[in-house]
Amino acid sequence: MEEFDFTASPKLPAAQIRDLAALRWLHTGESVILFGPVGVGKTHVAQALGHLAIRQGANVRFAKTSRILADLAGCHADRTWDRRLRELVRPDVLILDDFAMRQLTAAQADDLYELVSERQGRSLILTSNRAPSDWYPLFPNPVVAESLLDRLINTSHQVITNGPSYRPNKRPRGGGTDKTSKPSIK
Repeated sequence: MEEFDFTASPKLPAAQIRDLAALRWLHTGESVILFGPVGVGKTHVAQALGHLAIRQGANVRFAKTSRILADLAGCHADRTWDRRLRELVRPDVLILDDFAMRQLTAAQADDLYELVSERQGRSLILTSNRAPSDWYPLFPNPVVAESLLDRLINTSHQVITNGPSYRPNKRPRGGGTDKTSKPSIK
């Protein structure tokens, strides 16, 4: 958290992020949803909160949501799904990066429902490019969507991160490339 550049965008909710750094949400089993456009620091803040939790002795796991879903799908095939789910429920904090990036299959939605349900009372941190209100259509079954998202959204601190992407500031300088022309692909 010490390395996060709060001055990169005046639209960032710096006070809210600093308040979350106190980790009261972790001690009460609440979750955090960080959402906004690409490049504004959602993943950095999620990892920083996870790092702070580790400093306080918490067990934290970070993964891309797509990887978790792919892993759980494979576990259905080799019959290790129950064991894998228990492993994902165990950490004090589970960080799911890039949540709700694309439409879910029925099996993925069911797996997410089970994961969120089993983690009831244990903290999650989600990063997403979409607002939680935009997640509902990504689920093929509206009943599963309502049940999962009700559990998730109503126990979460929602942080709207906004502003321009920070990534252009990290672009390598020099190298003889003209910044005004687009590269050609051959």
